[in-house]
Amino acid sequence: MNGRPHIHVRAVEPMRDDHVEIRDRTETPGVLNDDLVAAFHKTQSFKWDPKGGFKLASGLLSPFYVDCRTLMAFPHARHLVAKKALEVIGDLQIDCLGGLEIGAISIATSISDYAYSASPRREWRTFFVRKQPKDHGLGRLVEGVVRTGDRALIVDDVLTSGGSVVKAIAAAREAGLTVTDALVIVDRKEQEGRARVEQLGVRVMSLLTIDDLMKGGPIPL
Repeated sequence: MNGRPHIHVRAVEPMRDDHVEIRDRTETPGVLNDDLVAAFHKTQSFKWDPKGGFKLASGLLSPFYVDCRTLMAFPHARHLVAKKALEVIGDLQIDCLGGLEIGAISIATSISDYAYSASPRREWRTFFVRKQPKDHGLGRLVEGVVRTGDRALIVDDVLTSGGSVVKAIAAAREAGLTVTDALVIVDRKEQEGRARVEQLGVRVMSLLTIDDLMKGGPIPL
């Protein structure tokens, strides 16, 4: 005996958030799709009110409410979005990605970070488009590290009328970026949003549609 007290060491499990538990079973495209749909429901980021509806930014009413800002507040949901995005993007050759503030910021950052850790590694820079240019400093509308001639992917959370995507495309092109593709988390399939964007010569890709979220079993309010 050396006279030193014997110390018992007990492993302590890390604290877990019991409110929302989202499993990652994403090894196949179908399972990845299902997991992202499940994340919307478990984080209460999708609501359905067939009677009263929800007022949209356009002033119109819709029975669906898609809240990607709540979804993107959860780290595992961000992981699912980024993983699904990389699957959908495929071999698309881009230099940077971004979109209209505020919603596009977390989406672009999550995808960029995930793509950097993937194999093969992609080093995609991010940017965001201000809703209004600053009235001081350089007064730029597009913020981030972008260069004339960069191939840019426009990202957004929800496609409804397409207004925010169109605005981001116009600003990016005005800044000298080449834009041929846009990616949204959810296409609501309302107000001809996809057609409006495609009229600008931009292909629209979506991770999910409103049909996918409905199949996930929403509970009416």
